[in-house]
Amino acid sequence: MFVELIATIVAGVAAAGLVMLLNRTLKGRLPRWFAPVAAGIAMLATTIANEYGWYPRIKDTLPEEVVIAQTVENTAFYRPWTYVFPFVERFVAIDLASVRTHPAQPAVRLAETYFFGRWSPVSKLPVVTDCVAFKRAALMDGVSFEADGVINGINWTHVPAEDPIISTICGTE
Repeated sequence: MFVELIATIVAGVAAAGLVMLLNRTLKGRLPRWFAPVAAGIAMLATTIANEYGWYPRIKDTLPEEVVIAQTVENTAFYRPWTYVFPFVERFVAIDLASVRTHPAQPAVRLAETYFFGRWSPVSKLPVVTDCVAFKRAALMDGVSFEADGVINGINWTHVPAEDPIISTICGTE
């Protein structure tokens, strides 16, 4: 966040400096208001580029076995261009290398799930899915595993068959 703020300020100063240099070359023919307007436009363009560039930049750094299951796009009235081109603000990624099953319960799978947010730290959460009954649950304290693969103390959430997290973990996408 701090680096993006510095980049935005540098872009504004650079744009104003270029306009001032151009004005000097043209011997003062540009209006005086042109430098601050150019600085503002450059700062706005830098901010927009950072907003739209965050998701592809993070996505490109993920390991091959980490698959993006779901994205959440954002629009806002104070950013009217986002209604035409929404940007990804959050997404959920699944580490397919971490998927575990029990031989007695092949439809139940455990995987590491990562939650990425634009201005928030990455959260890691183990998620259990039932690929047949279309339900999932986050592993929390108080959950125990029996020798036959049964999970006790879990709070299941029933989801539609098209749920992106279940589809990704179960390989039905």
